[in-house]
Amino acid sequence: MRKIRIATRGSELALAQARLVAGLLSARHPNVAVELVLVESEGDRDRATPLAALGGTGVFTRKIQEAVLSGSADLAVHSAKDLPTGQTPELVLAAVPARGPREDVLVAGRRRLADLPAGSRIGTSSPRRQAFLAALRNDLVFEPVRGNVPTRIRKRAEGEYDALVLARAGLERLGLAREIDQVFGPEMILPAVGQGALAVEAREDDRQLRDILAGTESVPARREVEAERAFLATLGGGCHLPAGIWSETSGDSLVLEGGVALPDGSRVVRRRVAGAADDAPALGHRLAEELLASGGREILQELSRFEGQDRLPEEP
Repeated sequence: MRKIRIATRGSELALAQARLVAGLLSARHPNVAVELVLVESEGDRDRATPLAALGGTGVFTRKIQEAVLSGSADLAVHSAKDLPTGQTPELVLAAVPARGPREDVLVAGRRRLADLPAGSRIGTSSPRRQAFLAALRNDLVFEPVRGNVPTRIRKRAEGEYDALVLARAGLERLGLAREIDQVFGPEMILPAVGQGALAVEAREDDRQLRDILAGTESVPARREVEAERAFLATLGGGCHLPAGIWSETSGDSLVLEGGVALPDGSRVVRRRVAGAADDAPALGHRLAEELLASGGREILQELSRFEGQDRLPEEP
């Protein structure tokens, strides 16, 4: 019997996601024993310093990847939206399981966005969420928020924030769907690259494990994530960029809608492309190129105006 050690962060959401992958492995390979290896990421260790100051991209993934590279774990489970677009040497994206919901949601004590009075304090540290939400409501006040999902919900309930914007998938995986007051479709807020998807990394030379993980793979989810990551890589930004993308697979076709916005929401550019799903990375690249040519490049150049503001990695 082979034992597979899964490296994961210790937050409730990270553990829930690691257990999802463990369950997939156990269901397909009953002769495999699965063990979780808890790893404290840089973002978990320091909860006071702004995430951008900790290095931005990779603060939730680097230590977990190092555990796999060092041999203390066999594979790593990440939220796909946390995984930097550049490939880590000696590691491969071995599996992308079936994707969860990708939308952002509002948690506001039984109120919808239209019900919030002007000046309401919205807890979010995501430049993307802030930018697209500000385009809808420029009379809201956006305040940074740290902590895991239950902590954020508690802070809102105690009055520190009037509302939160969180990932629907995270709330559902934690059994907290009851907290959702409004689901933001892509016409309102475009999700983060990879949002709702899990990314399973393994060592490139571990062929046996990669063959085992192939049974957990969802081809549509893989194609969508590859298209979205190519989109972000072509834009030249990391998870701090106020850009989002929506992917929709239908048979052999893939439809992508991407957008980029100024942090204050004063300008948003969106574009939509469709093509063959088996050409997903090229389609993501094409979407980014069309977005840049249609005004997105000017938005990216203008972002330097906002450099004095904290730009934090994507959050739960």
